[in-house]
Amino acid sequence: MTTIKGPGIFLAQFMGDQAPFNSLDSICKWAASLGFTGVQIPSWDARCIDLQKAAESKTYADEIKGIVQSAGLEITELSTHLQGQLVAVHPAYDVLFDGFAPASVRGNVKARTAWAVEQLKYAAKASANLGLNAHATFSGALLWHTVYPWPQRPAGLVETGFTELANRWNPILDVFDEQGVDLCYEIHPGEDLHDGISYEMFLEKVNHHPRACLLFDPSHFVLQCLDYLSYIDHYHERIRMFHVKDAEFNPSGKQGVYGGYQNWIDRAGRFRSLGDGQVDFSSIFSKLAAYDYKGWAVMEWECAIKHPETGAAEGAPFIKKHIIRVTDKAFDDFAGTGSDENFNRRILGINE
Repeated sequence: MTTIKGPGIFLAQFMGDQAPFNSLDSICKWAASLGFTGVQIPSWDARCIDLQKAAESKTYADEIKGIVQSAGLEITELSTHLQGQLVAVHPAYDVLFDGFAPASVRGNVKARTAWAVEQLKYAAKASANLGLNAHATFSGALLWHTVYPWPQRPAGLVETGFTELANRWNPILDVFDEQGVDLCYEIHPGEDLHDGISYEMFLEKVNHHPRACLLFDPSHFVLQCLDYLSYIDHYHERIRMFHVKDAEFNPSGKQGVYGGYQNWIDRAGRFRSLGDGQVDFSSIFSKLAAYDYKGWAVMEWECAIKHPETGAAEGAPFIKKHIIRVTDKAFDDFAGTGSDENFNRRILGINE
């Protein structure tokens, strides 16, 4: 077994225009002061990293790595959540998702998709240059508008959708394979990969590609009423990343999973700061340790109530408390009597 690395923190929700949140150097020092030991970097934020430059220049990648290390931290992974979403966008969402892309490709679906694919390929090379072995992203969605269908889905629609999704991701997965980096899809509502079944359909379409791995975030499963502990049992061999994020689901006679078009504070399902929600993190950390998860435990903060700086300050000790220093011996070794084949046969009464 391996002791999980951490605590780490995903910087995306903390970057801002005011110090210490406006540069990689200052935000890393802030994170270190709270007790974090790693940072997950949003690759779309120029205040953190120039993704293309990190892909094309090992010298630049070393400079980024040096900034992080000077604060006493490590880079856990890079993230392309926003760019990954743009690999597959249904036309109904074009206007909303255009904001994730540079102005030069907005309103041009083909150009925007090509830009997103290029970004993912840069991410593979940048991750390798930084010495990372896993990367976080979203799958995008062609089918999400049919998740609860009315009118009914026509025969073959899901098959066609996942075939197309795989066709878009296979070349990207191959680049990640060339770079020796696992591409980890965050299973998330709004994406075509939103639960175990949808992930399995995708996995089949990409011929069980060895780099088509998973980012485990239990908060999304609380909101879907999905058994996140059993999920680990099913998919632990593919889990390469872990977002430590809490959530709660409090349905009523008026509202359930879909949220009634309410804002986050008024939804039955809400993300919460660590320890304020319903996720059983003790069991999660135990399962991941037992399955020899070798990655990081990275806090992602998304809370409708608590201030982010308070959530971050509480997050590092929360994760540290839950990381299990795994044992290198059995508890009953002291009572061992030694053994060899003849001794074992004597115990079983099968000596000749």
